[in-house]
Amino acid sequence: MATAPRPRTSTRDPGDLGRRLTAWLDARLPGARVTDIKVPSSNGMSSETLLVDIEHPETPVRACALRLAADPAAYTVFPVYDMGRQHRVMRLVAEHTDVPVPRVRWLEEDPAPLGAPFFVMDRAEGLVPPDVMPYTYEGNWLHAATDAERARLQDATVGVLARLHDQFPYQEAEFLLPDRFPKGSALSRHVAAQRDYYAWVVDGVPRSPLIEAAFDWLDAHWPKDEGPSVLNWGDARIGNIIYDGFEPAAVIDWEMASCGPRELDLGWTVYLHRFFQDLTVSFGQPGLPDFLRRDDIERRYAELTGHIPRDMEFHTLYAALRHAVVMLRIAYRQLHFGEVEPPADPDALIMHRDSLEAMVRGTYWS
Repeated sequence: MATAPRPRTSTRDPGDLGRRLTAWLDARLPGARVTDIKVPSSNGMSSETLLVDIEHPETPVRACALRLAADPAAYTVFPVYDMGRQHRVMRLVAEHTDVPVPRVRWLEEDPAPLGAPFFVMDRAEGLVPPDVMPYTYEGNWLHAATDAERARLQDATVGVLARLHDQFPYQEAEFLLPDRFPKGSALSRHVAAQRDYYAWVVDGVPRSPLIEAAFDWLDAHWPKDEGPSVLNWGDARIGNIIYDGFEPAAVIDWEMASCGPRELDLGWTVYLHRFFQDLTVSFGQPGLPDFLRRDDIERRYAELTGHIPRDMEFHTLYAALRHAVVMLRIAYRQLHFGEVEPPADPDALIMHRDSLEAMVRGTYWS
């Protein structure tokens, strides 16, 4: 089936990065060298990941992952890449919860050694539900699993969110509140930061009427009771979990971690699955219609935490809106590299335009 050209994810040379990382590592672990450098097929367009082995004469080979801030020359998806923030979040999650996160080792915030800040963490082995082609398409391990196996994975994944939200002490997460917006609730500050990000995305390029209508919808449907704030994982979706069989072995990609209602994570989990499911249906495949259903996620989360999810229409629309802003930036990035032609309507750059329009109309969930 036809798909859009896949955007480039880097302008860097993995071999050069490996040599420079070896030189940097020698000051911390003398005699160590980096070998078997691999770029995962799922590498994203925000922070980059390299899989490396670290050999040392006196210690076993360590399978590690290098998390590197985005290449400034690659028309970055986000304006700021705070690797120290990600490193700190992962360390604190490991310290305060039983959520499985890779052990973080070295942090380097000076861009000089590799051209951008980075950290090194232990590498977890297992399977990841793919984004390309999405796990909702036929032909991958999750689609080929039984209903019972997918149900097991779904419940275990909701359990990750429940444990993170319940176990992590909120006061340890408050450093994630956006300094640029010092007033208001955690949710209002979160939305203010997203408006600011959107303004950055459309600086000098056509604005999106649909995204701006969705922001207006949020203002008109603001929750009367936002609920308690917790640490949110941020990019809370199964594509950011490494599974051992159908159980989470490692929760990765913490760059979007934030403070806010529990429903921020729940809405993102629900909508990002719907994004892939809707895309799959649009290409004539049934997808996985009984997997990660909104009602099932809400019910299971309530069973595990005692917290009944609230205002989920707000939070799923907010997730779709946030995803639209990211996709708009990625689309403008493709235009920058000459990978696509500019459309007459900027909203045509949003792959899930129809579903976001339906949410704004109030017809999507019906």
